[in-house]
Amino acid sequence: MAHTLTWLGHASLGLETSGYRLLVDPYFTQNPAATVNADTVDADYILVTHGHGDHIGDTIKIATRTGATVIANAEICSWLRKKDIPVHAQHIGGGYTHPFGHLKLTLALHGSAFPDGSCGGNPAGFLLTTNDGEKLYLAGDTGLFGDMQLIGEEGLTLAVIPIGDNYTMGPSDGLRAVRMLSPDHVIPIHYNTFDLISQDAGAWADTVQRETDSEVHLLKPGESFVYP
Repeated sequence: MAHTLTWLGHASLGLETSGYRLLVDPYFTQNPAATVNADTVDADYILVTHGHGDHIGDTIKIATRTGATVIANAEICSWLRKKDIPVHAQHIGGGYTHPFGHLKLTLALHGSAFPDGSCGGNPAGFLLTTNDGEKLYLAGDTGLFGDMQLIGEEGLTLAVIPIGDNYTMGPSDGLRAVRMLSPDHVIPIHYNTFDLISQDAGAWADTVQRETDSEVHLLKPGESFVYP
């Protein structure tokens, strides 16, 4: 079974798997790197890693129009439920088998305030085991942490990690993360959207491929990677 992951700019992702369309952190409005429009993009599920405006983004607008179920931590889901958004709440370390696969929330070192300033609970990443057994790790916004070694023990097909620095891991810690995660494939995100997170992704990719066994895929916003 083929799975298609599309980088939609910044930290926004689209994933097609088992006939379902997933959006991750759908931040399109006011996103200079966005490649789709919140008024037209389709989704069956929306995964939100944390409450920051450049991640929860257009979730309400898209979910209201499409009826997509939002999967996030309990605090985010409680906030969205008050806005009549269909949700499925989970928490870090907890997994659930959804129609598209088994999804587990993982640790992420970051913040999670909503755009209105209220607390969005703990930030998270996602570990998805697809229905045919492929394992995909979406790190979300995070700094480097030692338990990435444990996530890597799952046997990852693909890892999607931030490398922009300042707010998340930068290139150096991104390399260390790849060493611990040991994915077959890795895609960097959350860089070059703004000057503050500008990075030379090509140089980073060269270093990763020289020093690890992982294959780096540098996508331009709007481009897709089909795996396995």
